Parts: sequence; structure tokens; C-alpha cells
Amino acid sequence: MNFLEAYSWINIRFLLSGLWLTIQVAGITIILSVIIGILLGIVRYYEIPYLSKGIGFVIDTIRNLPLLLIIFFTYLSLPQIGIQFNIFWSAVVAMTIFESSMFSEIIRGGFVSLPKGQTESGLASGLTKNQTLFYILLPQALKQTLPSIVSQLIALIKDTSLATIIALPELTHRAKIIYGQDTSFVIPMFAALAFLYFIICYSLSKFSRYLTNRISIL
Repeated sequence: MNFLEAYSWINIRFLLSGLWLTIQVAGITIILSVIIGILLGIVRYYEIPYLSKGIGFVIDTIRNLPLLLIIFFTYLSLPQIGIQFNIFWSAVVAMTIFESSMFSEIIRGGFVSLPKGQTESGLASGLTKNQTLFYILLPQALKQTLPSIVSQLIALIKDTSLATIIALPELTHRAKIIYGQDTSFVIPMFAALAFLYFIICYSLSKFSRYLTNRISIL
């Protein structure tokens, strides 16, 4: 194992390019899946006839499928019915489908955990149902579920490595290319992957603790 050669500037720059792509995929997925997850969580919480149960069935189905299967479906099956994405957007769409299902259950759980008197108090104060939802219930639900949301975000970042199966040139895929050219680079590349993923996920977890502490004193 020649660590110095494995960590040459060319290889490091190649890995960092993959890291940037990983961050792009994760960032877009986080934005889309949180927004969609909140909307789906609201629909499920309000138990709209037929719609809530139908969405609940779809969400439960997706949550019990491997993410890898959804990535394959998005990249290989959707083109068969005329819906085609490039590798980047196939990964984003697949992960958004999966993660928004996860987030919707987290958000719904946050709503369910709130006292029912919150809604009654909001309506009694003259707020509409929608105003009560967005000004009273949703902020509290997000506060209650923040640790679970951050845990899911950390899992999302690590799950981007699964997109290597469709040759998305993200961090893990680029590491495979490097040690595929020289098998003595296997351990150095896995060490680099572990370090980079740890830095991202640990930073996110520390930030979540900071937010939790700040919110708890408000």
C-alpha cells in the first residue's frame, strides 16, 4: 500500500470532484424530499377520504422497498414507458421518491404527537384551518421531529453511494475507478471515503445538536 501515491493531487482532485457531485445530488434531493414529505405528511395527517389512504398505501410500499431497486426502476424501467432521465437526474428522482416517503412519515408522526388542543386553540383565536396548520402545528411538528429529520438526512447522504450502481460519477464511484487502476490503492481509497463521509455526516449531526439546543430555549 503506497499511501503517498494513492493520495496524489490528481487522485485527490478526482475524489473531490466526486464529492461535489455527491453534495449536489444530496442537496437537491434534500430540498425536494423535505418539501414533498411535508406536503404528503399533511395530507396523511388530515385523513382526507380516499386520498390519504391511497397515498398512505403508496408511501408504505415505497418505504418497504430497497432504495437500490427504486434507482434501477428509475434508470432502467421508466425509459420503457417514455420517461427518461440522465444518470444524475435518475439518482435524484429515485432518492427523492424514497426519501420523501420517509420524511412524510416523520412529519406525520410529529403532527400526531401534538396535543389536539393546539388545533382547537388556533381556530378559537380566529385563525383559519390553513393558518392554524402553517403557523401553529407545522412549526411545532418540525421542532418535535428535528432529530429524526437530521438522522434521515445523514442516511440520505450515505445512500448517495448506491447511485454508483448506475455509474453516477459520485464519490464512491470515483474511488472505485482509482483503485480499479491499482489494487494497492484499495485500503487508502476506503480510508479516504470513510474520512470524507464522516466529515460531512458528523458536521451535520453537530449542526443538528446546535439547532436543537437553540430551539429548546425559544
